Amino acid sequence: MKAAVVERYGPPEVVSVRDVPDPVAGKGQVVVRVRATTVNSGDARIRGCRFPPGFALPGRLALGWGGPRRSVLGVVHSGVVESVGPGVTRVSVGDEVAGMTGAAMGAHAELAAVRADRLVPVPAGVALTDAAAVLFGGSTARHVLRDVVKPGRRVLVNGASGAVGSAAVQVAHHAGAHVTAVCSGRNADLVRSLGADEVVDHARTSVRDLPAAYDVVLDAVGNLDRRSGRRLLATSGVLVLAVAGLADTVLARGAVRAGPWPEDPVDFAWLLDRLAAGELRPVVSRTLPLSEIVEAHRIVDSGRKVGNLVLTP
Repeated sequence: MKAAVVERYGPPEVVSVRDVPDPVAGKGQVVVRVRATTVNSGDARIRGCRFPPGFALPGRLALGWGGPRRSVLGVVHSGVVESVGPGVTRVSVGDEVAGMTGAAMGAHAELAAVRADRLVPVPAGVALTDAAAVLFGGSTARHVLRDVVKPGRRVLVNGASGAVGSAAVQVAHHAGAHVTAVCSGRNADLVRSLGADEVVDHARTSVRDLPAAYDVVLDAVGNLDRRSGRRLLATSGVLVLAVAGLADTVLARGAVRAGPWPEDPVDFAWLLDRLAAGELRPVVSRTLPLSEIVEAHRIVDSGRKVGNLVLTP
């Protein structure tokens, strides 16, 4: 099969598409023929060895010192079950499925061996490209917001046009919250169409200068910390740092929450059901073949990616 391989950390050009052995489904696994995956900020951070403050040493120790031990990156996948390993009964060859691979990665390839218990069926009528597009940002947004966003609450989403932010705007709007979105002016119409009630152009107004008025603040960019973010909260508000340094991650408690966030198949199923019902919209800036993965990484590195960038192996 063909896969995008990263053997050393560096710029987008360190990624190359090569022929590698086909994976084999082990116990509790299936092999999925990947029809769609994404290149997201997490993939680019790993490839470039760029981690939030304080995570450089832990990141290298966990992932590999000179390059990633798992040379095929990518955590999001949707596709068709190609083969089934021992002990798997809940999915069958030919099923359309979607999921995330977590630390195992491996989705930037034509085939991926994945845990069967981390898969969910793709509902009829949902395109596999759309299924892949909602999982990365959508699962984070759903997990961090589901117990704090309620009708009438004021929610601030910083970085509202990215993968996490565009999903968070929709999740909060779906829950009946009043949503203020911070993004660039060129993306204002997009985030309004996703459900934002107000839009703040970050080039004109710094997020740090906004009033202390929000019941929930979700920072999907990384330019807030637990101190500056808490200044934006109303009484009993909650700050969610989707991109946090080591200190903020360790010290997050009470009104401050930080990752890492779990990849929960329950959230995957909820997102796909919302897609099928027309209540959630996949935001895709571009769809590229696997052969153009270097360009995909360049787009992510530019910091101007809107929503999700989908690859079709």
